[in-house]
Amino acid sequence: MKPMTFIASTILIVLSACSESAPTPVTNKTAPAKIVASNDSAPLVQTDSVSPRYKNGTNDQNKGDKTGAVRLHGTIAAAQGSKIYIYETEARNQALLDSSEVKGGRYDFKNLEVSRGVYELVLNGKANNKTQIILNPDESDITIDFKSSRLTGNKTSLNSRENTAWLKYVALDNRNKSEIKNLRKGMKDSPYRSRIEEQIKGKELELVQTQHEMMDTYSGTYFAKLISWKNPMYPNSQGRYFEDIDPLDNSIIHTMAISDRIQGMMVKFSKGEDSGFLACIDIIKAHFEPNPKTLESALYAMLDGFYNTGKEDICQYILDNYIFDEDCGADLSDVIRSRAQGIINLQVGKTPPNFNIEEYKGGKVNLMETAAKNQYTLVMFWASWCHKCEQEIPVLIPLYAKYGGKGFEAIGVSIDQARKTWTDVIETKGMQYLNVSQLQGWDSPIVKDYKITATPTYFLLNNKGEIVLKPKRIFEVQTYLSGNLK
Repeated sequence: MKPMTFIASTILIVLSACSESAPTPVTNKTAPAKIVASNDSAPLVQTDSVSPRYKNGTNDQNKGDKTGAVRLHGTIAAAQGSKIYIYETEARNQALLDSSEVKGGRYDFKNLEVSRGVYELVLNGKANNKTQIILNPDESDITIDFKSSRLTGNKTSLNSRENTAWLKYVALDNRNKSEIKNLRKGMKDSPYRSRIEEQIKGKELELVQTQHEMMDTYSGTYFAKLISWKNPMYPNSQGRYFEDIDPLDNSIIHTMAISDRIQGMMVKFSKGEDSGFLACIDIIKAHFEPNPKTLESALYAMLDGFYNTGKEDICQYILDNYIFDEDCGADLSDVIRSRAQGIINLQVGKTPPNFNIEEYKGGKVNLMETAAKNQYTLVMFWASWCHKCEQEIPVLIPLYAKYGGKGFEAIGVSIDQARKTWTDVIETKGMQYLNVSQLQGWDSPIVKDYKITATPTYFLLNNKGEIVLKPKRIFEVQTYLSGNLK
């Protein structure tokens, strides 16, 4: 392994983005991964005391992973010929497992070969119509009945302890989070701030109590183990923060547990400083090192989180020392290297993914073909509801009028979902440059390919399709073009 190189210490400021104010569908959609850190300068007193919030949900029945055949079937009020797709999850990554056609209001996955974990069902390939379930080969026949064509709506699973528990818990968790969110809203400028903070703490403890009760009620299930991962056994010890998570248990891969625990560790111990991040990374790597499968999941979770927070130097440390290093990365698979390459390709000097998307006036826009025809091409990810975009677009429009057709092209990539809302802004603002959208919001494939977590986000490409600039504001593009466009 190469010796650790410390990068200049900085306080991490979580990117304030329009994504925070985006209209979010009522689904169990997971927000893009970000590594967030506290900048609280108060020293943390580390202790080895066991948290009262921790409860061990693992026993001989659900210990480790298990692979086997499962039949998943049930009823759904969806049109004849509709298709339900099932995806295997790995944190925020998904892989298509199978599909089932709806016939007579029924679907049937007759022989799924699965491991213990959380899986996702999607109706007709629509990213805004999905739900998560638990599959465990201990239950070889599972029925889940949907009351409507909305997978997020009412549903029951009478013959599955796993999903009876899971569906109940998700409802309780969502309600608890909503109540806490409303309390936080009331804290601003409130003379009763301390009282509200106590109410929030009380709501958090209510959820913990619910978790403990359900772990007892559904003892021996994968659900019980999954819930136990939510609260660290040693929350105030950096060196023991992952101790209650068995690195040899592959069933943890098919959950958000590793990613969430990493997030918690960074918040608690990094102080928002690069040296703190690096120390946490090394501890996490050492914990999962005995098992290449869980190690890969942890490494990618960190890569994804740091990239999405603009900490590309930290990403490079992980890439150099733990993924592409000849010694440390020797046991890793091509999958993690392929995923890592996806992040590398979004860095300055690299070639980002090509796309070929319908333009709002008709025809398609191919990024690499467009880039080859111009000296510079700007790709701007934006949305009709983004206030920062409203400020930036009036600067881009005259810039395009000045340089468009003279070696400069711009492509607006909208993450809207409603076509009319998208096109109304284009026409009202008079955006003469190219505009494309897959109209799938944050679930758009292009959004995932480019790891977009905020709008606006920019990439400036040269005629070879290489990224030459990743500006934060349009005026940076203006300055670059005035000095380089010939």
